[in-house]
Amino acid sequence: MATFFDHITLEQATLIAHAPVFFVATADPAGASGVDGAGPINLSPKGSNRLHVIDPQRVAYLDYSGSGNETARHIAMGSPITLMVCSFDSEAAIVRLYGRATISPLEQSALAERLIATAPPESERPLKLRQIIEVRVEGTMTSCGYGVPIMSFSEQRSKAQRGHRYK
Repeated sequence: MATFFDHITLEQATLIAHAPVFFVATADPAGASGVDGAGPINLSPKGSNRLHVIDPQRVAYLDYSGSGNETARHIAMGSPITLMVCSFDSEAAIVRLYGRATISPLEQSALAERLIATAPPESERPLKLRQIIEVRVEGTMTSCGYGVPIMSFSEQRSKAQRGHRYK
């Protein structure tokens, strides 16, 4: 059974802090190229960095180059954002964060120094840092996560391991 909150709880913050991957979803609010007037949803996994809990109403993360930057485009158009963090160990849990985001260039963000300090060294980053995405959390939901398999984290992908096969 899902439990809803109006802020990030301590338990949720703990799961978020230890997650090696999280997922970000936004939608094209203009409905461009969507089905039945709905805009396409962009759902992206985010690794090589962490989702940072700034306070019970805010999270932020470093965004890397290398994609079409759909998340930023959707946010600029007014899309809401959903972030999801899963536990892949024996403690099954899923946390979803719902809110609105802002995009800031690194040099203009008050959070840049804090987030970069915890990022991998530049030589180990898979791609160039692009911007900071900060989310004002309007609500959260925790659910059981029983459908999520138990998996072990091996390593972050290197530049050499980037998948060009499907492009």
